[in-house]
Amino acid sequence: MSRRGIFLAAASLLFVSLPLIAQKRNEPPRNQQNQQSAQSRAQEVASRALRKWLDEDVAYIITDEEKSAFKALKTDEEREQFIEQFWLRRDPTPDTIENEFKEDHYSRIAYTNERFQSGKPGWKTDRGRVYILYGKPTEIESHPAGGQYQRPFEEGGGSTSTYPFETWRYRYIEGIGNEVILEFVDPTMSGEYRLTTNPDEKDALLHVDGLGLTLDEELNGGNKGDRITGIGPGAYRGNALGNAPTRNNNQFDRLELMTKVFRPPEIKFKDLETIVTTRLSYNLLPFVFRTDFIRVTEESVLTPVTILIQNKDLAFQEQEGIQRAVVHVYGKVTSINGRVAQVFEDTISQDVPTALFKQTLDNASIHQRIIPLRPGLYKLDLVLKDINSGNVGTINQRLAVPRYPDEKLSLSSLILADTIENLPNTQIASGSFILGSTKVRPNVKEEFKRERPLNLWFQVYNLKLDEATRKPSATVEMLISRNGQEVTKTVEQATDLSSAAAQMTLAKSLALNEFEPGEYTVQIKVTDNLSKEIIASTEKFAVR
Repeated sequence: MSRRGIFLAAASLLFVSLPLIAQKRNEPPRNQQNQQSAQSRAQEVASRALRKWLDEDVAYIITDEEKSAFKALKTDEEREQFIEQFWLRRDPTPDTIENEFKEDHYSRIAYTNERFQSGKPGWKTDRGRVYILYGKPTEIESHPAGGQYQRPFEEGGGSTSTYPFETWRYRYIEGIGNEVILEFVDPTMSGEYRLTTNPDEKDALLHVDGLGLTLDEELNGGNKGDRITGIGPGAYRGNALGNAPTRNNNQFDRLELMTKVFRPPEIKFKDLETIVTTRLSYNLLPFVFRTDFIRVTEESVLTPVTILIQNKDLAFQEQEGIQRAVVHVYGKVTSINGRVAQVFEDTISQDVPTALFKQTLDNASIHQRIIPLRPGLYKLDLVLKDINSGNVGTINQRLAVPRYPDEKLSLSSLILADTIENLPNTQIASGSFILGSTKVRPNVKEEFKRERPLNLWFQVYNLKLDEATRKPSATVEMLISRNGQEVTKTVEQATDLSSAAAQMTLAKSLALNEFEPGEYTVQIKVTDNLSKEIIASTEKFAVR
């Protein structure tokens, strides 16, 4: 090739290469490209993790307001700050490094994913959701294979066959109440248990004619279709023998419970500054109570509400050699239409000499308020606050005040009491523990020590009077049994009862020093010898 040809070829090659060289100069180095790509992927992963935090990590505990605020944020930096504040608002000890609420929350998620998965992650199941919200139940009754099942009385009694199911009992859930019972059923036999508001959902024989009947359906010819449709006289679960349905078996109460269980828990510490400076306490003040019913007229019933608090659960403060605890009591009785029937406020105080303080911690403080009510269905709210510690205890209880019709044999509540004392005429009045001419202090826990007697108090109403003597003729039987076996039985005739009216008040005492520790049942049966009517009442008690 000539020199001129070589020159032209070189020039052509240079002309073609110049754009490529310029392009190379404008491109970032390969390492820089890889770094930018990695940063982009990391940002995408971070953004996805933030979205996952909202949709999975805190799906059950975040409020609607917080969710809306989170979605309105524009940058990941803002979202990360939101998350930090989210956990801090729920931290019970914000002045420490650990956030116990957060740690407990994620440990619950891990537990549910391990124990409750069934074709879907455990946290997505109903059991997982409840466990994440409220933690481990106080008690679990599990029937993993279903099968033969004897219904309890409140579910109508009778025998049937069930799908796998579990019953969870929580002693207390803040914002819901005491004794929260939740039932989960696996009707598909797939391992996925669903929270149900219908006790019949576990009944595998519900739609099989003639099988799996309740006691009412067996004895009285009740219609199983009423249970299925939820209407008619057999629709109520606790109506096995004609009794009123219980709170847990009311359809509307069950729906209300479902709504409360699945809503996000309230934020206890909304104001961070308040949390840090005052260290609010939300400890529960435990207490037990009982209600009894004493007939006044057909349209009026005395309702003693008796409250028991253990001294060890109270906060005492010393003042001049005296340890004092003070509890304020607020009670409200509301009818089903929302009208307030009764409101009361009382104070329980306990004064103990400092020298005897330790010995009295095993004792208890008992208080009673007797309120008159008309027969009907009510809601009872009780709130107790320990003034020294600020601890609060609350209950929300269905209160069914019975009607005692004229001309029908009936019994008051059977009260198991620590003490029963006849009062002199000068002391007969109204007040705590006073029923007519007798002071009756109920044993709220229904537990008795062997060295103390079992005392019983009750009234019988509308006994028929003999036309000649104007006195009733009745037989009263008291039967004590254990595990279905008779322990002792007494029978008392009308001649032993000093009464000349259609109403009798009876008080009995039974020594327990020969009773073995355990659970017992006492049954009182009254037979009107003139009308031949029979009525009975049963209570359980324990000997410790």
